[in-house]
Amino acid sequence: MSTLNRLVLWNIDHTLVDVGRITRDAYAEAFQRTVGRPLLRLAPTPGRTESEIIFETLAFNDVVTTDDHLHAFMAALAEAFATRRADLRAHGRVLAGAREAVEALSHVPGVVQSVLTGSVRPNAVLKVTELGLAPHLDLDSGGYENGVYSKAALLELARTRAGERHGTGYPESATVYIADSPRDVQAARIAGSPMIAVATGSATEAELRSAGAGRVLATLADTHAVVSAVAELTRL
Repeated sequence: MSTLNRLVLWNIDHTLVDVGRITRDAYAEAFQRTVGRPLLRLAPTPGRTESEIIFETLAFNDVVTTDDHLHAFMAALAEAFATRRADLRAHGRVLAGAREAVEALSHVPGVVQSVLTGSVRPNAVLKVTELGLAPHLDLDSGGYENGVYSKAALLELARTRAGERHGTGYPESATVYIADSPRDVQAARIAGSPMIAVATGSATEAELRSAGAGRVLATLADTHAVVSAVAELTRL
């Protein structure tokens, strides 16, 4: 790969890691604390921001929502995750090839890696830290759910943060988003950045191609394929 300034943004859940059990438990606790009764149904999570999941979950459970619900639920969710560090290590897992792909890209001159996620920052940082992926990720450059911006807007925000932190520009064409859902593909397309879609979530390879992903991989297991895709999609 030639030396260019490139920004690689990773989605976390179902792209790098699987922490589904911990996520469900944390949402159940946050719902109980916020609403005062048990959670019966959790909204679908792939490609969504935390606020989207929260509002739909509240609706599914017949809760009349107000703006106060979002702030309270997010705070409770962050606390619920924080108490589950040991569970993340015991029951969470890094998906096949993810660790190797992140490490390989960390050795490519000019590449900065961070995250673009629908999770609030404390939860996102906890996931990648407890599962050993944080050392190669510039987490201060990431895009995180804040209750305001869409994922496409968060991608733009991450580009700006990375540019300010590293003293260089990361145009749309030099920023690659790696994720696993059609919603993530749509976010990358709106933001004008190339996309590597990985069929490690609920979407099939065909669904990811149909959504418009620039490259589709079955998994991250082929490290060379991941690094090559980043190079090809950002060849200026």
